[in-house]
Amino acid sequence: MNRQILHYGAAASLIALILLTLAWELWLAPLRSGGSLLALKAVLLLAPLRGILKQRVYTYQWSSMFILAFFTEGVMRGWADRGLSQQLAWLETGLSVMFFVCVVGFARSFKPAT
Repeated sequence: MNRQILHYGAAASLIALILLTLAWELWLAPLRSGGSLLALKAVLLLAPLRGILKQRVYTYQWSSMFILAFFTEGVMRGWADRGLSQQLAWLETGLSVMFFVCVVGFARSFKPAT
């Protein structure tokens, strides 16, 4: 797959995940009315953002493992929650998978041919 498409896919899914996390935990379906401190997990998602936007291969490599925590949360809340929160959890899972596929594909495109 084209390296540029993978880069845009990774960047778009990461930004969408940041926005989803903030909206989910502050307005759409927070654990407590008025917002939840779980919105702070969006700060964690800012860690790889700069490296992803600058196409740093090392960031793509480590963020492929980092995103698995958000995938796990999405799956667990997708099964445990109900209503809008459950739908948002499955969306988080989908965005995490999209990010994972894009970053692994991007990082792999730099692997030397054998």
